[in-house]
Amino acid sequence: MTRRTFLALAPLAAAAQDDRQWLEVVLERKDPSRGWRKIEPGLILDSGDLVRFRFRASFPGYAYVVNYGTSGTSTLLFPTARTGRENQVQAGKEYMVPANAETSFRVAGPPGHDIVYWIVSPIPLGEEQARRIVDPQRDFTPPKLVPRCDSAFLRARGECVDSSGGPRSVAEGGPLPPALSNLAPRELTIVQTDTRTRVSARTSHSRPFFYEYRLPHK
Repeated sequence: MTRRTFLALAPLAAAAQDDRQWLEVVLERKDPSRGWRKIEPGLILDSGDLVRFRFRASFPGYAYVVNYGTSGTSTLLFPTARTGRENQVQAGKEYMVPANAETSFRVAGPPGHDIVYWIVSPIPLGEEQARRIVDPQRDFTPPKLVPRCDSAFLRARGECVDSSGGPRSVAEGGPLPPALSNLAPRELTIVQTDTRTRVSARTSHSRPFFYEYRLPHK
C-alpha cells in the first residue's frame, strides 16, 4: 500500500472508530496468597470468592451496576454510599466496581449464575428510573443456569470456564428485574482478548448501554 493510499484511508478508519462507543471490563478475584488477579470471563467461581471489576468507557456518562444473586437478593455495586452516590464517569478513566479500591463483593448463594446488570447512559436517567435502579428490591431471581465446565477451557488447579458466562447482550423480551424492564437493549458487539472484554455499539447520544455480565459459581 502506498503512503498516499494509506493517508486517504486513515480518515475513514478514524470515522469508523468514532461511530462506535465502547466499554472495557476486567474481572478480578482475590487470591489469598497473591492478592488481586485478573481472571477470564466465565471462570467458575467458588462460594466465598471475593471479586471486583475494573471498567472504562470511551464516552462520558452515568453508570449504574447492580448484581442480582441466585438467592434472590440484589446489591448495588455502583454507585455506592461510599462515593456519595456519585455516578458520573469520564471518558477513558478507569473505575472500580464496587466503587472503592478497598472494596469487593463476595460470591454467595445457591450454585448458578449471578447476573450483574450494567447501565451506562450518555445522559442522566429520569429521576424515577434512577431511584428504582439505585434502590433495587428483592423482586427478581435470575433464571437458573447450572454452571458447566467447558472441556475446551480447562485450566490448571482444577479451574474451568463456563462459556455461557461473562458479558452478554440482554435478550429482547427476556426476563428482567422490574427496575430495568423499560430499558431497550441495543445491538452489541462483544470481543474478548484474554482477560479483557470490550462491549461496543453504534454511537448514541441518548440511549444507554445496557448489558449483563454472568458470574457462574458453585
